[in-house]
Amino acid sequence: MLNRVAQFIARHRIFETGQRVGVAVSGGADSMFLLHALHELGPRWNLKLSVVHVEHGIRGEASKADAEFVRGLASRFALPFHIRSVSIPAAGGNLEQAARNARRDFFAELIGSGLLDRVATGHTHNDQAETVLYRILRGSGLTGLAAIRPVTEEGLVRPLLELERKEIEAWLRSRNIEWRHDATNCDLSYARNRLRHETLPLLRETFNPRLDQALVHLASLSQDEEQYWNEELERYPLIPAGSPILSTSQLAGLPRAAARRLVRRVIRHVKGDLWQIDYAHVEKTLEVAQSPLGHARFQIPGVEIVRSLDWIRFAPPGFTARAKVGFEVPLRAPSSIELPGSSTRITLQILEKGDTGEACGTVVDELDWQRITVRDEAPSGLELRNWRPGDQYRRVGRTKQEKVKVLFQEARVPLWERRGWPIITYNGTILWVRRFGAAAEFAAGPATRLVLRVGESAGETSNR
Repeated sequence: MLNRVAQFIARHRIFETGQRVGVAVSGGADSMFLLHALHELGPRWNLKLSVVHVEHGIRGEASKADAEFVRGLASRFALPFHIRSVSIPAAGGNLEQAARNARRDFFAELIGSGLLDRVATGHTHNDQAETVLYRILRGSGLTGLAAIRPVTEEGLVRPLLELERKEIEAWLRSRNIEWRHDATNCDLSYARNRLRHETLPLLRETFNPRLDQALVHLASLSQDEEQYWNEELERYPLIPAGSPILSTSQLAGLPRAAARRLVRRVIRHVKGDLWQIDYAHVEKTLEVAQSPLGHARFQIPGVEIVRSLDWIRFAPPGFTARAKVGFEVPLRAPSSIELPGSSTRITLQILEKGDTGEACGTVVDELDWQRITVRDEAPSGLELRNWRPGDQYRRVGRTKQEKVKVLFQEARVPLWERRGWPIITYNGTILWVRRFGAAAEFAAGPATRLVLRVGESAGETSNR
């Protein structure tokens, strides 16, 4: 049986040579076998083992006795011992979920602190079958049916997923290895226990005696599907990192299956997980993307989703309110200044007409410096500021003033980009607006001798 574990470890690349591995030991049969198995197999990968235990307090003195039992095991194996004591009953709510969260948080702390590289848990073939059925009954999507993975991004590993609980117990008995019995495993007030002791036996008897194997196969197929889709979706980079933006045409143009997975990937990127994200959340996002209406805003657990024109932005709740984009920065020419809240730099250059290249090559970003200067001195009224509601000016090629807001709508600029949109003014008069260029009355023309050229560099001019 240990050879099967070793083969599973190798096939799924569960360990790398020399890793520090915490063995999660509750004292139950599965975790006891896991400790003995890794203690024997560990030298093949030069693993540095330690024992990890969470004392939940759910069963009072019995929980404390379990902790002491595991502490004694660690001492007998001469392994470091990491323990966390929590009071789950005092926290109230769903005890099963609270206990899982406590374990997960402790494991994450041990890995995040650098004490451990991996934490191995004793999940078995039976646990996998129970988890798949439980998720089916709860309405899980295809991703959820992947259930318990051999290796997770967080560093949890499950070397026993191919072993059944009954063969593990038989192995322990044959070697006279004792384990602790958790009375709560028979408490039918817990949903997982009802599934294990009532639902699964009934389904095996009345529908399929090999139901566990069928459920495990479904998990394996789902894991392979998810791996394929994860690699496929890497073609769609999430930009910007803190609040990714997708185009509505991109989502509408993808097959529905790919679009759903892309939305889930973005949500997970922003939220950190997919906890409480369900089918309805993803479908609403896709419906908003396909809607003829250009604007929408709604929240799902942990994510604020905003559609503006041809774009959908995903951000943490309150992201828009926290964004401080109002700015007023004095300018001198020539100079280069970083746009507040961005890595983009606004550069002002003063060039003689002969140095500007083709006559009309960049006319919308070129101003007549002599119309701005006073007595051949650099003006002191130049300012770089963000767009404000009501801003208007006459740009090159237009016969009258237009509101910049109207230009935004024509150019399909989403709402979140507008607040920090850079504008250059002189004594309050607009000289230049990003993308829309110079004001007509200050634009460089055929008679211009000195040109003030405005440029942007070393950053994205748009968050799209």
